[in-house]
Amino acid sequence: MPVIDSTAIQYVKYDHVQHSLFVVFSTDRKYIYLEVPEEIYQAFLAAPSAGRFFNAEIRDHYRFREVD
Repeated sequence: MPVIDSTAIQYVKYDHVQHSLFVVFSTDRKYIYLEVPEEIYQAFLAAPSAGRFFNAEIRDHYRFREVD
């Protein structure tokens, strides 16, 4: 799983088949975001601020569920 240079996000993983994005936050909470295009995932990895990108482009834009 790629490690993100962020104080809010520990790491992410993308499922290319399901188009789902797994995000682990620094609080150890884990979420899966559904139907996320691969382009968004790639932009997320390349963003200068992962937290800002997440808040602007992923949060509140895709369905999600928390996982254990």
